[in-house]
Amino acid sequence: MDRRRPFLPREEMQALVGLVAILLVTASWWALALWPVGDAPAWLARTRYVCFGVAETGLPDAAGWVGLSAGPGGMLAILLVGFWGGFRGLMARARWSVPTRGVLAVLLLGFLLLPAGAALRVWRVAELTAAETAAGGLPPASYPRLDRAAPPLALTAHDGTTFGLVRTAGTPTLVTFAYGHCVTVCPVVVHDALRARDRLAAEGVDVNVVVVTLDPWRDTPTRLPDLARSWGLPAEGAWLLGGSVAEVEAALDAWEVPRSREPATGMITHPALTYVLDSAGRVMFAAAGGVDALTVLVGRL
Repeated sequence: MDRRRPFLPREEMQALVGLVAILLVTASWWALALWPVGDAPAWLARTRYVCFGVAETGLPDAAGWVGLSAGPGGMLAILLVGFWGGFRGLMARARWSVPTRGVLAVLLLGFLLLPAGAALRVWRVAELTAAETAAGGLPPASYPRLDRAAPPLALTAHDGTTFGLVRTAGTPTLVTFAYGHCVTVCPVVVHDALRARDRLAAEGVDVNVVVVTLDPWRDTPTRLPDLARSWGLPAEGAWLLGGSVAEVEAALDAWEVPRSREPATGMITHPALTYVLDSAGRVMFAAAGGVDALTVLVGRL
């Protein structure tokens, strides 16, 4: 017996090594994007955001999911084209070789476990989100009233006009904070405010909605009209506000909006925050959003 004879012919070995490499690279990518990390260091949070769009929810955005799926698929297609003879040889060998069949079965199991693990992670995030929502419930009767004067909002509206809270006088107003590159919390916060407005309008209660950008670096005044349309702001009684970096930052400080911006990525960490103003323009409540909660708080003005 020639002990120098390889376990597999060269082309079959190259195909097998390629499969192993794709599995390892894919597992590394998916672990980086999906593994729960809690208080991640800044470099890791930045890497996850830049590569996969992972932000507040801990899950990738739409482009991130496409990359996680298309990347391994593309590598596999290239490998199949480049080493088709080796793959054919492996398949033929697996019919009579138990070791070859076992190795291929382990690889197949690995590729199947990756999407199963991703599905489990998504399900877990959805479960935690639902639990947090249920725990919040409706504001209790003892929910704290702020009853303080509203800071000024002398910013530029998406319609190009200079905005001031005088434009909301005589009507309750929801003031919330979001930014265009946020694809998780921000659209939900804006959507909740607009849905609460619609629900109250059906009950005969007029409510204004004011959204202040958290990202004046990218949500410039010229971009505000497109952003307002993408969020579905109505033509009347709703404004998206921006301005220069100094103007917006000063307004956010005056409204006591907690936030932290990562300069390298532009990602902004912030809470879901909506202020409820009465018809006299006084800040009466601060809420974390939610259509039911906002509707109830406006009813308590």
